[in-house]
Amino acid sequence: MKYVIIGYSVAAVSAIKAIREKDKEGSIEVVSNEALIYSRPLISYFLAGKVNKAKLGFTEKNFEKEMKVTVYFDTEAKNPDFKAKTVTLSSGKKLSYDKLLICTGGAPIKIPLEETQGVFTFTKLSDAQALEKYIAKNKLKNAVILGGGLIGMKAAEALLGKKMKFSIVDIADRLLANTFDKEASDILEAKLAGAGCQFIKGNSIKKLVTKAGKLEKVMLNDGKIIKTGLLIMAVGVRPDLSFVKDTAVKTNKGIVVDNRMQTSVKDVFSAGDVAEGLEFLSGSNFVIAIWPTAAKQGRVAGLNMAGTETEFQGSFAMNSVEILGVPSISFGITNPAGEGYEVVKKTEENRYKKMILKNNILVGVILVNCIERAGIYGLLIKEKLNILGMKKELLKDDFGFLLLPKNFRKHYVTGEGTEV
Repeated sequence: MKYVIIGYSVAAVSAIKAIREKDKEGSIEVVSNEALIYSRPLISYFLAGKVNKAKLGFTEKNFEKEMKVTVYFDTEAKNPDFKAKTVTLSSGKKLSYDKLLICTGGAPIKIPLEETQGVFTFTKLSDAQALEKYIAKNKLKNAVILGGGLIGMKAAEALLGKKMKFSIVDIADRLLANTFDKEASDILEAKLAGAGCQFIKGNSIKKLVTKAGKLEKVMLNDGKIIKTGLLIMAVGVRPDLSFVKDTAVKTNKGIVVDNRMQTSVKDVFSAGDVAEGLEFLSGSNFVIAIWPTAAKQGRVAGLNMAGTETEFQGSFAMNSVEILGVPSISFGITNPAGEGYEVVKKTEENRYKKMILKNNILVGVILVNCIERAGIYGLLIKEKLNILGMKKELLKDDFGFLLLPKNFRKHYVTGEGTEV
């Protein structure tokens, strides 16, 4: 059996491990357009100087050798021929496959602005490396971040580590607008303001002002001018569909897959940030671009590619970020629209908890500065446990397993010396 994987991050690694559980000898070839494998969430720590390049990896030292994997680094894959079952590499080499996995991830969204030095995206290690060199070379002390979502927050985290000041510009009325409500956002905004950083709401960048080919200022939609030599474009990512453009593979926002992670083309699978798979709460297909989902989807894809029928059970949105010592986590539906939702929340001394319920089932959570019980809340969402008699306890600091029904607990709390 010949397996070919396009893209080399957590989805690919999970797929490789799953394949090798069932098929010890089939050939596995991986094509990566990057120079090495690394943990993408760590690039903010790399730019901040908290983690060096050698510590960015997440696979075992001899992973490729032990798994008998051939990796083509710094190589583009193109021109898939699904009838002939071949993929052409940028080197001209052709790879043939029996099973193909597409996990090309996401590509940064860019707004139409003139090209100039000093404008960067922040989704790959190469972005962080380029930023590090540019900041040092030009001795920059301030920046503008366009976008107050998760990528913008990761960029902010990195710049704070470099002791830089910055302004975040976003068309929304709050930070992390897709996952946070105003109360949660206000806590982070106050922390940023205390560090001398600014959040400009309901605005965007209209024009760049350059001098000698370098960024000098940005002009906002309302005419305001901000002097800066650095702009980080962090308005989001979208699935990178370039590999399957104008092919028979069905796409929507991402590559549409079934519960086996197979695409509309037989023997072609997809997983990770490019895949549009089952969303647990709605029962519909969505792109959920987070690490745990990519890992789960990659494993399901790998098992099915190796001939073991397995279904992806779905996932839901999860985001975690820490700004200036303030950790936060959100799960599921955090800004419900429509009828039938119940919201309970609690705010005290920069600590915030919000629980969203529907039909006595927990469907969403926001935690700011009190994330210790996050795992239990995530489990409740996953298991769709009816919590009719526990609503008041949800917001308590000591909420935990002992408050859950005995029949539920026994499936999760086991082991010698543990009474359930």
